[in-house]
Amino acid sequence: MSTYLIGDVHGCIDELKALLAQADFNPQQDCLWLTGDLVARGPDSLEVLRYVSGLGDAVRMVLGNHDLHLLAIYAGISFNKPKDRLKPLLEAEDADELINWLRRQPVLQVDEDLKLVMAHAGVTPQWDLETAQLCAREVEAVLSSDTYPLFLDAMYGDMPNNWSPELSGLARLRFSTNALTRMRYCFPNGQLDMICKDTPENAPRPLKPWFDLPSPILEAGYSIAFGHWASLEGKGAPEGIYALDTGCCWGGVLTMVRWEDKAWYTQPSIRRNEKEQTQAPSAS
Repeated sequence: MSTYLIGDVHGCIDELKALLAQADFNPQQDCLWLTGDLVARGPDSLEVLRYVSGLGDAVRMVLGNHDLHLLAIYAGISFNKPKDRLKPLLEAEDADELINWLRRQPVLQVDEDLKLVMAHAGVTPQWDLETAQLCAREVEAVLSSDTYPLFLDAMYGDMPNNWSPELSGLARLRFSTNALTRMRYCFPNGQLDMICKDTPENAPRPLKPWFDLPSPILEAGYSIAFGHWASLEGKGAPEGIYALDTGCCWGGVLTMVRWEDKAWYTQPSIRRNEKEQTQAPSAS
């Protein structure tokens, strides 16, 4: 049995299948971890959801911010934008089944045997593992409940941006959601900055990538895998941190790591390659 970790798929079904074929992935034996953002921006979010949901127990995934936004669109809370390329999914005959499957997926994965933690954006350095799991369970409980549209309606917003055990209600849920699905930078005290999206070398001081601050989870011997931050291109993270979003839907690559031996696999964007071949000058 092998454990495979893949970055943000964003509707790139052909690249996902090609990447898994490179490693002879067998859903009867192997386990596939996905960093979230299965949908939006790429060409075929519908087929990605159909494929991943069809893998059953072979999949351990987390929800990303684009997945949550899809839930909000389907619940009538937000609007579908053409650039997200979600219309075929929203109009599919099995859309309700897929959406209800999606909203029951976790926002945090923890494997004690592998000493591995996965969240879409990462885990705020203000949390130890016990707190992260507690806050994740709270978000998961409301998403899987019949009142989930009320949470989705209150999900958008950047405040509060500082953790306190005294946070409660929708404010607590919003902080937890932002910390697990949207975070990139923190102030030195761990307070979230929800504005900066620059690469680390261009970020204003005193902001630091969340993974450059001391982490109780890393100190406890766990590794953290995350997606969300395509502009990192999988580079620059310290030991124990695995940045897996490498921008396939933007013309980059889809990245996978086999956990047992840390073998890395990449699948270039098929559509980028097709475009380059189409634009290449013909031989004389």
